Amino acid sequence: MPYFSSYDGAELSYHVLGGDPPGRRRTPVVCLAGGPARDAAYLGDLGGLGAYRRLVVPDARGTGDSPPAADPGEYAFPRLAEDVEALRAHLGLERFALLAHDAAAATAQTYAAAHPDRLTHLVLLNPGSRLQGRLPDDAREIFNSRAEEGEWWAQARTAVRLLEQETDFERIRTLLRQAAPMAYARWEAPQRAHAATEGDQLNPVPRAGFWQGVDEASRLTVLDALRRVEAPVLVVTGDLDAVTGMRAGEAVAQSFADSRLRTLKDTGHYPWVDSPGSLTRLVRDFLNG
Repeated sequence: MPYFSSYDGAELSYHVLGGDPPGRRRTPVVCLAGGPARDAAYLGDLGGLGAYRRLVVPDARGTGDSPPAADPGEYAFPRLAEDVEALRAHLGLERFALLAHDAAAATAQTYAAAHPDRLTHLVLLNPGSRLQGRLPDDAREIFNSRAEEGEWWAQARTAVRLLEQETDFERIRTLLRQAAPMAYARWEAPQRAHAATEGDQLNPVPRAGFWQGVDEASRLTVLDALRRVEAPVLVVTGDLDAVTGMRAGEAVAQSFADSRLRTLKDTGHYPWVDSPGSLTRLVRDFLNG
């Protein structure tokens, strides 16, 4: 397992998946896991993207094979963005492509704001828009529209309601399993297998620290800097994503001067599980463009 030293001397792990097509050398893609603070193993190779690009997947502090942080403030996403910069330096990359899923989009946007000259491309999959100060409710609308899909819906609805107040982590794991089908476009074997891994990949302390220590002035500073990011940005949403919905992706795309928004049909919160071929082609073509 390779490791790199971050800005404070912490030794953090990362994984290298896939590789370049024969005879071609391409810029690698650093891939950030969301959750927040879910083990990066849930990304897999992003539905086959590793067949076209070398993927570098770091374990954020307190997840996977990376040790917990000495200071809880190091779990906040602006500090995690500086871990990304340390990884870039370790890999000897002048510029690279950055991909992030879910909550990690906040880390990726903060990195882009602080180090815009280091990015060739930025890909944000199913992002939330908390950084933008917007909490659209279309995810709830999507969830309610799926009430006739199967017996899972009523149980998921109850679990979502209970999760809003639950503090016991073991109980949270149970409720997340019950709510899991809402994150996928279908509840078939690939989706069930992917969802079964979630409980063991959650890390409560890093999760709790992810949004801490970011005041309003800092948030607005990041948003202002995003307008000056010159790297092209791809924002991907799923039309059946009942976790973050689609409008959050719209708000995120509007934060950049050079962005494109693409919504995958019949796709939930994990597009590499629901629509691996479509996602791979979309991201591959964007990176090669």
